[in-house]
Amino acid sequence: MRIGILAERLGTTPHAIRFYERRGLLPAPPRGDNHYREYGEADAERLRILIGLRKLDIPLDQAAELATMCAAGRCDEVSDELRTLLTEKRKELARRVTEMRFLDQRMAHLADQLDAGATPRLLIQLEKEDNHATAL
Repeated sequence: MRIGILAERLGTTPHAIRFYERRGLLPAPPRGDNHYREYGEADAERLRILIGLRKLDIPLDQAAELATMCAAGRCDEVSDELRTLLTEKRKELARRVTEMRFLDQRMAHLADQLDAGATPRLLIQLEKEDNHATAL
């Protein structure tokens, strides 16, 4: 199948597929007499795994390695490695969610203070002073 059909099937772009090829994350497919790339089902499956792993925020090189392992018939090893990786990613996500909640609360507090007539400079300075006093 041609690159446009493959990209549409996988919900990506031909540009992204070419990027994966240039980075060596996807083997260059054979070309037809018309010099167009001709992808097979194995290419589609490898890309499907790679794209799915990237959507889980797994770094590109690591996602590519796992997709290559699975394409080589080592999906059982990928499953083991993925379990560990997902545990780590979920811990990181929980930490980031906590930080985002704190940031949201801080912004809501500042918005309330601004609505009450406080000046932005004073609010920002107070936050810095509060943090400094806590650190001492």
